[in-house]
Amino acid sequence: MKPRKTQSPKSLRADARSALESCAGWNARQAARRITQFIEQRMGGAGVSFAQFGLMAEIASAADDTITALAHRMGLDQSTLSRTLRTLESVGLVEIAVAEGDQRKRMVWLTETGARRLEAALLSWRQAHAELGKLLSPDLARRLALEAEKL
Repeated sequence: MKPRKTQSPKSLRADARSALESCAGWNARQAARRITQFIEQRMGGAGVSFAQFGLMAEIASAADDTITALAHRMGLDQSTLSRTLRTLESVGLVEIAVAEGDQRKRMVWLTETGARRLEAALLSWRQAHAELGKLLSPDLARRLALEAEKL
């Protein structure tokens, strides 16, 4: 049996660096992390996390209020989404109920408290987003998200 040829550490380092620099997935994750951290720092006093803000905005903006449709729009599996929704439900920001006529469907909507909290968070988000817009193209992330829909 022939001994396996191994890559030199110097070559492996260069190949790994090249992979990181050119990998769309890795770069998108890094960018998303940094943008999220930036916004979260500025929305700290909004009373909801940035993830909760996004979920509540998805609920408020949706024509279809089923958990299935919400999970599809957000690219999440229903069990992950349900856990997050239960957290919001436990603090009175959303309500979840079984749909009339179809026991398999569950519906979700913001409570009055949730709607008020989202309105307040939108003020913080607008300020954070305006500040972000001075550093990055406002349309850059949206264009990336739309392009990624092709996948």
